[in-house]
Amino acid sequence: MDTHRKDLYPDVTASGGLVSAMKEAAKLRGGEIWPAPSTAGAITIETARGLVSVVPATEERRFRVRVHIPGFTWDVLGFTWEIGSTDRLELLVQMVAAWREGVAFDELAARFTFLDLDEFARALERDEPTSSQWADLLSTEFHRKHWGLLRRLHEDEVLRHMFPTISHGAVRLRVDPLDGASRQVLVHELEGERYEVRVGVPRAAWVEVPADELIARLRAALNEQ
Repeated sequence: MDTHRKDLYPDVTASGGLVSAMKEAAKLRGGEIWPAPSTAGAITIETARGLVSVVPATEERRFRVRVHIPGFTWDVLGFTWEIGSTDRLELLVQMVAAWREGVAFDELAARFTFLDLDEFARALERDEPTSSQWADLLSTEFHRKHWGLLRRLHEDEVLRHMFPTISHGAVRLRVDPLDGASRQVLVHELEGERYEVRVGVPRAAWVEVPADELIARLRAALNEQ
């Protein structure tokens, strides 16, 4: 009996791995791929539309594509969609490049027929990642000490549509759930109905804000950046 398993990805093997193979394929079309730190056998690419991961199947030649919107951490909170798969490396690279470039979902679906974006697009239209993230934070026992502040922010009709996370003991609100670099503010709760607010830019200072000014200050910061 032949115990040698056929290599489903000889092109990937010849290039020295999936990262190298995708980079080489991207260069052939005049572009580049910048993968984030990845696990063995899979890669992740950071984009303004979430983290795109490519996982090669083991039972057949098939590159499976997923999109992940991080929450508190990759493992605990966040949202992941399977958006399709293809056996063609060059087509995969073209799709990832188009995704990173911000090509509209309708055009992506038309150009890359292996994609299934219906569930992903509907979730964004329903504001599902944001509402689910609020629900998780407000019900997870680990975040109990933040519940008072979270409820206060969620009660506001504008702030409840911002994507919340917990960052180094502060509540972070950002405008775009898909883009970790979008407009955002951090709120740190002090004792005695006092708060510190920091606009989400490098080296910004914390500013103490009275309780009765908190919501207005956050709204202004999110609108003015």
